[in-house]
Amino acid sequence: MQDNQSFSRLAGTIRGLHFQRAPQAQAKLVRVLRGALLDVAVDIRPGSASFGRHVAVELSAGNALMLFVPTGFAHGFCTLQPKTEVAYKLSAPYAPDCECGIAWDDPDLAVPWPVASGAAQLSDKDRTAPRLRELPAAPG
Repeated sequence: MQDNQSFSRLAGTIRGLHFQRAPQAQAKLVRVLRGALLDVAVDIRPGSASFGRHVAVELSAGNALMLFVPTGFAHGFCTLQPKTEVAYKLSAPYAPDCECGIAWDDPDLAVPWPVASGAAQLSDKDRTAPRLRELPAAPG
């Protein structure tokens, strides 16, 4: 449905954890064109046996791995190298009214980010995102 590309100049840049609510929930296929990152998907499906759990995998231009992030999961990454470029294939178009996020450093998620909190490069939106437990029910 939509292709996106992002560029992060600095290592230690964190983007996410992002998702879109229904009716514009998005599945994503993520790959790295240049550089490397730790890619993370968090299950945010209410009632799921794995609710609040995450998977984390290193994606790089060198290993050519991709990560599929289904709807009902929040997605984020931390760049491991400067000048990292990422491509996403999305199953639904961007819809600002459906856009949501979860705090990247939510202690309930225990994501093993490779950067200290004070050293992370963050957008204002990501810096102020709520914890998973603060979201209204049925986020996906």
